Amino acid sequence: MPDLAKGISSFRESVFPSDSMLYRKLASEGQKPHALIISCADSRVMPEVITQSGPGDLFVCRNAGNIVPPFSTNNGGVSSAIEYAVIALGVRDIIVCGHSDCGAMKGLCCPELLQPMPNVAAWLRHSRAAYSVVCEAYPEDMPERDRVRAVAMENVIAQLGHLQSHPSVAAKLATSEIALHGWFFDIETGGVHAYDPAAGAFVEVLDDRPLPVAVAGRGLTRLAFAK
Repeated sequence: MPDLAKGISSFRESVFPSDSMLYRKLASEGQKPHALIISCADSRVMPEVITQSGPGDLFVCRNAGNIVPPFSTNNGGVSSAIEYAVIALGVRDIIVCGHSDCGAMKGLCCPELLQPMPNVAAWLRHSRAAYSVVCEAYPEDMPERDRVRAVAMENVIAQLGHLQSHPSVAAKLATSEIALHGWFFDIETGGVHAYDPAAGAFVEVLDDRPLPVAVAGRGLTRLAFAK
């Protein structure tokens, strides 16, 4: 892997020196990221690059299809990352970020592609709701490219629903200590769109308008019982 070795050398000699004070601070004081991003493991999707974030800014969890399994008592890497980010690190925002031309979403649309990959097929059962929405609510004659894109966007919304089943997230939403965001990254254009529940659509993220919040906190500490 000569290119990776060259990259490590370049980082150590050219990049690290200018940020050495920051890395020393992070090493001595620990990390305090302001957001958790759950994104796809696709090599073309790099959250730190897309958001132009630096070391210590983001806590990133990547997996095939940017999936958040519903909470269960069975341990899992994504669930553990969420719990740690919320409870130990105190992140204030969680972002689920899907993207265009997603291989996982192509697998949902064309199950025959998953026949030699049983583990991937099993993992993608957490995205079946997104595929079902597109099958039932979108035009049947959509071009395949548009269908995959629609499934990828619906998948972001489905995973936001799963995210709320996690106790750590539900508790923080109840006290308005956290907000959830759904993003879609377009690889071809570099644009990022955020889900706006008021519009019922993904809208382009621009620096001259507020970032849409997909799920805001309820601001409640308890529900009153009717007497």
